[in-house]
Amino acid sequence: MGDWVKNLAEVKCFIFLTLTENHPSESPHAVDADDLQKLLHLLQSTDDPLIQEQALITLSNRAAFSVNHDRIRNLDGISIIGRMLSDCIPRVKEKALNALNNLSMNIKNQKEIQVYIVQVCKDIESASLNSDLQLAGLRLLTNMSVTSDYHHMMINSIPCFLHVLSEGNERTQIQALKVLVNLSANPTMTRHILQAQAPSLLSLFDNCMNRDVLLRALTFAANLKRTVSPEDGTELQSQASKDSVFATLCGTSAPFAQKLASLLHHPDREVKEQVVRILTQ
Repeated sequence: MGDWVKNLAEVKCFIFLTLTENHPSESPHAVDADDLQKLLHLLQSTDDPLIQEQALITLSNRAAFSVNHDRIRNLDGISIIGRMLSDCIPRVKEKALNALNNLSMNIKNQKEIQVYIVQVCKDIESASLNSDLQLAGLRLLTNMSVTSDYHHMMINSIPCFLHVLSEGNERTQIQALKVLVNLSANPTMTRHILQAQAPSLLSLFDNCMNRDVLLRALTFAANLKRTVSPEDGTELQSQASKDSVFATLCGTSAPFAQKLASLLHHPDREVKEQVVRILTQ
């Protein structure tokens, strides 16, 4: 690594000294390109996971401010951070995902980050359920799925998202639903989602469900019912299995209709509005 950093304590000192001095003419959150270059070089030049984590945390914090987005990209920072996704240590991968997540709030950055979408989907599937790594991956995909540009790259992972939604805790369910809601708003994704298996999906539509989970689940259902065409509906009606998303939400499902009727008495106004939206489609 060179003589300028020898251990984690010196790394922290180096990061503090180089990243706390701002130029008077710039935003207080801006980081000088030379200092960012040193930080990226540090990340490239060490195999120590503790130092990698510290460098990635600092990059993530700086990437939270738009003033640094272009600078990090122009220094090849996205590919340098992206290489950390091949690391076998979950904590390092998680911190890399957090940094990419903050950088993904920039359209030009998204064009570079898209090459990691398939890898991120695999990491979500292989990660421990409800782990920080899984959540970090879902957060990044949420940003990358705000527009439909990269939806096609997530098609094969729809069953994974639905499985995580079914088995995860409330925090994980919310993150999975954020991705699924974005995908369900795209008509070209409707058939792929409706054909997928989701045997526990109905359990989300319950008066006792966490409000944030319930609202997003209702939005997900409303999007799908709005975007499914009559032709697709007729075809899926004859093809869909009893555990498919289509059978639960769009088929002749008495249980789902009963759930919606019950939710009309929910105390939350937004929940009732979403229920009415589904019933009137």
